[in-house]
Amino acid sequence: METFAKLIHKSYVTYLPTRLPVQFYGLPNGKVYVIYARFFEVGFEKSGIEYVFGIQEEFFYDYENEKLYQSNDNHKTKVIYLEDVDKPNPRIRIDKVHRGLNSFGEAFNLLNKNAQQLKEKITKENHKIINLPKEDNKLMSV
Repeated sequence: METFAKLIHKSYVTYLPTRLPVQFYGLPNGKVYVIYARFFEVGFEKSGIEYVFGIQEEFFYDYENEKLYQSNDNHKTKVIYLEDVDKPNPRIRIDKVHRGLNSFGEAFNLLNKNAQQLKEKITKENHKIINLPKEDNKLMSV
């Protein structure tokens, strides 16, 4: 299986409200995704682990060059240490919460499929921009 979601950082001790590992991934659309697990309790003696997928809104990921940037208002500054993505008081928007997953491997596979679809969509959009209609190609070859 080809990897489309690129691992930026993995932490076992984090600023997020969990005692379980946290993983940060860069996606083709430039967003930084966070996957972390947390315990949940539904009722009496009914608990489990849910996997949270969130978007770290303070960072931008240059997918092609594999570089991480911090977004400050309207400008971007390059992050020197990838560990900086795990910082105090992060602005994370929760995208989805999955209770049916059994491991971080399954969570990664789900994110990787999403990243593959994003990459294919971006590639198609770029291909449409580059290719001109056939009539315009005739004009350019004269």
